Amino acid sequence: MEAAEIRRSLTGAWRLMMGRADGLKLLDVSAEGFWDSFFAIIVAAPALVVGWLASADDFQQAESIAARLSVVLRLALVDLCVWVLPLVALGLVVRQADIADRFVHYVVSGNWASAVRVWMMLPPSLLRLLAPGAADLASLLSFLLFAVSLVLTWRQTNAALGKGPAVATALFVGMFFCSVIVLLVLQRMVGLDMTGQAPG
Repeated sequence: MEAAEIRRSLTGAWRLMMGRADGLKLLDVSAEGFWDSFFAIIVAAPALVVGWLASADDFQQAESIAARLSVVLRLALVDLCVWVLPLVALGLVVRQADIADRFVHYVVSGNWASAVRVWMMLPPSLLRLLAPGAADLASLLSFLLFAVSLVLTWRQTNAALGKGPAVATALFVGMFFCSVIVLLVLQRMVGLDMTGQAPG
């Protein structure tokens, strides 16, 4: 994708996150735009990598580069699945949920909004990575930014669907819990457990 198209898509997503439905005019909601929106994962990749590196020690005190790399790769797999699998699940029930006419709008805007949210979460990840002694401050900042991101995500969902707050809230809550379930299941499947040690 061209840089101008990426900037336009991120701007559109941000406007939706501000509750402004006109942000959809900046997004490509064609079939091609649907698939192109997953390029947002690449856009988010640098910030994601920092997050994975900062989180690695939560699962395992890496005794070698290979052990740390193993944890980072498993974190990457889990995060990518958490990004994609809930959308796949939604696609399977989109007609029953009566949002088939807005599914593409939701996915396209959601992908670009996810890239924005990932970059929003970069400061606490950098703080944890560069100043391990400031873990409490990083955790507080992470919590505050996560709370803000939930509000922004609900706004993006509501603006993208255009079906009223009740429908937006139902989808928001459903996708949130689906993401949490995917996260917890996959972490256990790949051997990442924050209460213990990850297999080396």
